[in-house]
Amino acid sequence: MHKNIAVIPGDGIGPEVMKQALKVLKHIGNTFNHQFNLSECLAGGAAIDRDGIPLPSETLEICKNADAVLLGALGGPKWDHLDGKNRPERALLILRKELELFANLRPAILFPALKDACPLKPSLVENGMNLMVVRELTGGIYFGDQEKLKDSNGKEAAYDTMYYHEDEIRRIAKIAFEMALKRKKKVLSVDKANVLESSRLWRKIMIEVAADYPGVTLEHMYIDNAAMQLIRDPNQFDVIATGNMFGDILSDEASMITGSIGLLPSASLDANQKGMFEPIHGSAPDIAGQGKANPLAMILSTAMMLKASFDLSEEADRIEKAVEHVLNSGYRTEDIYSEGTTLVSTESMGERVLDAVNSM
Repeated sequence: MHKNIAVIPGDGIGPEVMKQALKVLKHIGNTFNHQFNLSECLAGGAAIDRDGIPLPSETLEICKNADAVLLGALGGPKWDHLDGKNRPERALLILRKELELFANLRPAILFPALKDACPLKPSLVENGMNLMVVRELTGGIYFGDQEKLKDSNGKEAAYDTMYYHEDEIRRIAKIAFEMALKRKKKVLSVDKANVLESSRLWRKIMIEVAADYPGVTLEHMYIDNAAMQLIRDPNQFDVIATGNMFGDILSDEASMITGSIGLLPSASLDANQKGMFEPIHGSAPDIAGQGKANPLAMILSTAMMLKASFDLSEEADRIEKAVEHVLNSGYRTEDIYSEGTTLVSTESMGERVLDAVNSM
């Protein structure tokens, strides 16, 4: 297999964790006889420092021509004085729009070796946790009509419109069901259909799409109940499909249950499952260059890329099992270190994952 991958190291700890992820990816390519052509380019703060803009045209062109994009974290206090259109994070919004990335995949994985870091009762997560939030990324209330206004007495008011077109719902539903086929064949659709007209349309379209996937079970739940159930028993869920705002809330809630954002990857996909893959953690400039950063989320983001965009499940599984093996062996970076475990650096953690991949 030949694939072109755009690599954006990012800011802060981004280049450090990306370096470790690429070591693992190159080894997977050599082992399974795949050719991954890597094109490194700048975005975010690094691009501002060089070119004065967060997303140079050559970076956008490389990303458009690539089969997938690997992205490190963007931004940091260094660029906080800039206005919104010129901040590093603007690059991320432009990439999502230009690459038509409408589906955000946020897995929440709690490895059994880290169950003590979970804030829930040990009995709920004794065997870990593994669920996937599929969030619609380019519609809903964040992108609907909005306005600030004043009434006849001069008092302020504002409104935001939650708008969804059936085509937007249908395409995110298809992503969720396709994802479920690779997992436990269960989809939970989260809405507020008892109150919102847009949610009633959401539920209707989800039911229609489900008819094309007879092997996948579809259930429905209101957002408030889903938020409670996620705390009560997260392992009852597999794939959670929902709109932009509800997905924003649930994915952050699910990430906190895992105990560490340093282990969580994410993906944003287009209609053909071409995607941009990145860890959910920030750029953490306060620890950049100190060897303290956890590279596992970036490494697991490459596994997501292999599985979601390239359909290389065996290769992705090997990386995920290697990460679990290293954690089971007691190795920890500073963010997940606890008494009785072995503290290692960013590079050492990457090397241990690489060794585990090689030995499998």
